[in-house]
Amino acid sequence: MSQKHRKLINDPDHLIEDLVAGMISAHPDLIYVEGDTGRAIVALNGPRDGKVGIVIGGGSGHEPAFAGYVGKGLADAAPLGNIFASPSPAQIMDAGFAADGGAGMLFLYGNYTGDVMNFGMAEEGLAEHGITARSFVVTDDIASAPPERVSERRGIAGDFFVFKVAGAAADLGLSLDEVEEAAARANAATRTMGVALSACILPQTGRPNFDLPVGEMEIGMGIHGEPGIERGPAEGADAVVDRLLPPILTELACTSGDKVAVLINGLGSTSLMELYLLHRRVAQLLDDRQITIHHSWVGEYCTSLDMEGASITLMKLDDDLRTWLDHPCETPALRVGRADIPRTARPQRHRHRANPVAGATDRANLCTDGEIGPAEFRTMMRAGAEAIFAAVDRLCALDGEIGDGDHGVTMEIGWKAVLSAMDNADPDMTITDLCNVIANSFLSAVGASAGPLYASGFGAAGRAVSDRWALDAGALAAWLDGMAQGIATRGGAAPGDKTMLDAWLPAAEAATDAAREGAPLPDTLKRACEAARRGAEATAQMQSGKGRSQKLGERSIGHLDPGAESAALLLAAWSDAAPRQTDR
Repeated sequence: MSQKHRKLINDPDHLIEDLVAGMISAHPDLIYVEGDTGRAIVALNGPRDGKVGIVIGGGSGHEPAFAGYVGKGLADAAPLGNIFASPSPAQIMDAGFAADGGAGMLFLYGNYTGDVMNFGMAEEGLAEHGITARSFVVTDDIASAPPERVSERRGIAGDFFVFKVAGAAADLGLSLDEVEEAAARANAATRTMGVALSACILPQTGRPNFDLPVGEMEIGMGIHGEPGIERGPAEGADAVVDRLLPPILTELACTSGDKVAVLINGLGSTSLMELYLLHRRVAQLLDDRQITIHHSWVGEYCTSLDMEGASITLMKLDDDLRTWLDHPCETPALRVGRADIPRTARPQRHRHRANPVAGATDRANLCTDGEIGPAEFRTMMRAGAEAIFAAVDRLCALDGEIGDGDHGVTMEIGWKAVLSAMDNADPDMTITDLCNVIANSFLSAVGASAGPLYASGFGAAGRAVSDRWALDAGALAAWLDGMAQGIATRGGAAPGDKTMLDAWLPAAEAATDAAREGAPLPDTLKRACEAARRGAEATAQMQSGKGRSQKLGERSIGHLDPGAESAALLLAAWSDAAPRQTDR
């Protein structure tokens, strides 16, 4: 067993809270925290009445992105998610409330499934408060999809340029439509390619989230450790630039006389010396083509924890993009122009989200036939949580092979929140009420894609049995079908896409068939458990059609989907913990 790498952290369960406190203590003249979640970093001199609000965000672990770009002239607020995980809708809404100036707001973030779902749900939540919010996804990563599928591309270091342009356009007083158009122009003019020389170390596990042997490099690596388009022997600085830069120039159609902005970005453990060597070669090649560098940034602007590697980003400039790029801003990680911004922050406008509260339901109106009542349901949920806790490292390892390596940690965070919420829940709650508690716990604590998916799944499952106090075989089948359908509706996945649905859907179908045949509840749940296991195992031979691993194409074949595996673990634990007919 490999040794864990040591990190200068405290309790991993409070890692992001410590990070927030550290940032605020370091930059009290620029940023502060607002909102119930404690995760919304707000610009002290950013939001103002009549200005379009700019909210940027994503997972932690990419510092200085995203909160490092909160400040006057750039972003008004940034919600911080867990490591490599999207912030939750509640965290995003806190940032949205703080950024609201009455002129609408634009959410900007990288094109990842979890971010799209969570920011989308936050848009819906803000709309209920009369606030107009729109989303814009950055898609600068050439390696993640071909030009004809540019909308599927990831957002990586190019976030830097798109955020800067949108922030400047908003600060200059442009309308929401105009700010969104400015972001679109910046995104269309920005392209990135990257290379990794080592894996990053997740703080919670202390282990690399994927395997990259010494002496090899991954071309096109994502900023969460997602594998790139190819792997080969490590090369020198000039050779790496000669490999990464031409595709960028080709896609941007750069020709003699053009002006560009250049970003040489370190991924966390690459020395500044190496980054300057890369810039040297970029400047040479651009000069050979008579392309002028308007301005360069060299350093760490969008990292992947402590990954060794770098990326090259170019933005092809026109007059407007150059003006927006040069517009003054002052943030913890970026200062452009004169630092003469007055300290005239507006008063905080703290607003509370409307949180649904589950209450006890009159048992007399509910069907009480069935082996699984609320007490047994709680026991099953606890057993599932313990199964996840025991498998955290293995789930992270599975995820590291085709994703960002954090699935086990994400599920652990979610189920810890569930257990805490159930401990504080009314003992007379129905199963439907408990499902709502679980859904809200996942959505608030996790973010990422698992948050909205499990929130939608448990919510739909609870609604499917809202007329029952206890579950018999038929009601259990309906509950599992609700879970599968809720996940499918929220995530948009289909069977065979290599997602958690490939375990949940077969489980629901098997349970439905068993109940229809008159099988007792234990057998119904066992058949669902077995079907989930077969479904999870089958994902090893599937090519990913959804999520981060979709970008891998055929390279995703041969690996279990971690979401399907965790679903199978939950069902197995629930089956073992469920009461037998003789138990009641």
